[in-house]
Amino acid sequence: MSNTVAEMDMQPPRQNAFGAGLARMDRTQKTRLGLGAFALLAIALSLFFMGQQPDWRVLFANLNDKDGGAIVAQLAQMNVPYKYTEGGQAIMVPSDQVHDTRLRLASQGLPKGSVNGFELMESSRFGTTQFQERLTFQRGLEGELTRSIQSLSSVQSARIHLALPNQNGFFREQQKPSASVLLTLYPGRTLDKSQIAGIVHLIASSVPEMNPKDVSVVDDAGTLLSVTPDGQSQGADSEKLKYAQQIEQLYTRRILDMIEPLVGVGNVKAQVSADIDFSLVESTSEQHRPNQSAETGAIRSQQLVEDGTPPVAQPAGVPGATSNQPPATGIAPINGTAAPLAAGGNADQAAKSRRESVINYEVDKTVKVVREASGTVRRLSAAVVVNHRSITDAKSGKVSSAPIPPEQLEQMTALVRETIGFSKDRGDSVNVMNAEFNVAKPIEVEEVPLWRQPENIELAKSLAWPLGMLGMGLLVLMGMIRPGIKLMKAPAVVSTEPVVPQLNAMLNEETERPGLPMPEPENKEPSVDMVRLADAKRLALANPVAVANIVKGWVNGEATAGA
Repeated sequence: MSNTVAEMDMQPPRQNAFGAGLARMDRTQKTRLGLGAFALLAIALSLFFMGQQPDWRVLFANLNDKDGGAIVAQLAQMNVPYKYTEGGQAIMVPSDQVHDTRLRLASQGLPKGSVNGFELMESSRFGTTQFQERLTFQRGLEGELTRSIQSLSSVQSARIHLALPNQNGFFREQQKPSASVLLTLYPGRTLDKSQIAGIVHLIASSVPEMNPKDVSVVDDAGTLLSVTPDGQSQGADSEKLKYAQQIEQLYTRRILDMIEPLVGVGNVKAQVSADIDFSLVESTSEQHRPNQSAETGAIRSQQLVEDGTPPVAQPAGVPGATSNQPPATGIAPINGTAAPLAAGGNADQAAKSRRESVINYEVDKTVKVVREASGTVRRLSAAVVVNHRSITDAKSGKVSSAPIPPEQLEQMTALVRETIGFSKDRGDSVNVMNAEFNVAKPIEVEEVPLWRQPENIELAKSLAWPLGMLGMGLLVLMGMIRPGIKLMKAPAVVSTEPVVPQLNAMLNEETERPGLPMPEPENKEPSVDMVRLADAKRLALANPVAVANIVKGWVNGEATAGA
């Protein structure tokens, strides 16, 4: 008996806390806890994979099927993840691998594109004729030029046609090559004159004996972009219009800078119309002045011809040495009159002479070549509107408007004329008018609330899925996981109805038990056995689980040896 009572003071065997918690839960609570744990795990995995999802960027776009298949095969070989956009127009890879993948594909010659260059020469076959070789070379040259032009940032695609005539041994019969270029530009982009000239010279420098004037550049709308052989281009009209607008804006700005300090900013409007002469005029004139006198004229050439027969001298005088001397040479002035015949002589004996003089004078000639510059202003027309002046009443402080006095308006008109360089001979006109401006009321811009602003809407869309998953996870955690954890941690409430009443009934029975003496009368002091029995009752009331385990041991015969 003592051994049995002593065993009742031992601690109950410890059990696993998780298993004990699950044991205290019914089937519904266990199912709810399992579903909550599974849902929480699924939400956590979704958030994890969402954070690990790469940011996709376009690797190549607008690829043909051949290049697309080659690139996809190479990406699969390089273990680079990829996907297609809707419609298969572009191949996308993770953003951190875009540049590395492009370089690796470029090292392998991908994408090759639909344009073939000089690689066509590598696939030459046996028995190729000379015509086929020339045609292959021409196609390769066109492909290389197309690739060069497509490398420009504004050019989306290009197509080049080369006309390479056959050269023969006759130099006079040789024809010059020519080229035509069709460009397709990206939306919103244009090519300026320098870029077009660069394309023309690129093609002309790549083909021998090609003149830049023989290269025609056309856009996808059919507009001629290059300069025509006569030196004009279709875009010249736009340049003229742009120049005229610049002239008009210059004069308008001058008028506003001069009038605004007088009437205030915003109280004057001005428009100037300029008639520009863009014609190229070249004139040549040749003038001859009247003949000048011989004294002032410049002799160009002079020719003098003299012809004459000297008179025959008859012997006369005393014979001797003196009389035998030849006569002296006669001297006569150029413009003088003929010398009279000697007196007493006859006509046969007179001297015969002829003189011709030709003098050529320089003709006074003036050759004048005049080339007038284009872009001269032929006529200016200026229209200026000035707002009424504002007058403030000194007493009431009310602001009213009043027209500008005519004298001041005349001064403004004269000021505008001097500003634009008014010329009456040129036909310029200036009109200054005073009128009250109709000021429109400012439109009140409705302030858009924060929840309707586009940037906030985009931010909400980007955060909706993560925040929704997080909220769902909190809901599952608080509504399903947390109650189950509380039930597992709470102490078990064991029903005492099936065990405690039996123990009480068994302990309260006054039947004799083997080995126990009869109870003493109440007026006597309690014996040791009675104290132990009282302790056993208190233990049964305080810890019914331990007592139930002891009773269970008795029933199973585990405590027989100890008894």
